[in-house]
Amino acid sequence: MNMTSIKVGGLDEETVARLKHKAALYGCSLEEAAQHVLKEALKNELTPEEWEEKRREFRALSHKLRAYTRGTHQTPSEVIIRNMRDAADRID
Repeated sequence: MNMTSIKVGGLDEETVARLKHKAALYGCSLEEAAQHVLKEALKNELTPEEWEEKRREFRALSHKLRAYTRGTHQTPSEVIIRNMRDAADRID
């Protein structure tokens, strides 16, 4: 596996202190602690290929929905929101 190095700048003092604390707790270097945090943060993220597949699925579903509702009256969302706000104002 090809390893790439990155430089992360602009971290505030609190973030660095917390990362140093994490490194001390686990007995590892600051760099190892940062690697762990990044890996954990991205563990459940979708890959670019998965994002593309989700996008295709969404487009197909939205196309079906548009076809299903074609020709029916659609109330603009701003009208629905305004009506809900007006109703809430009357309750207060």
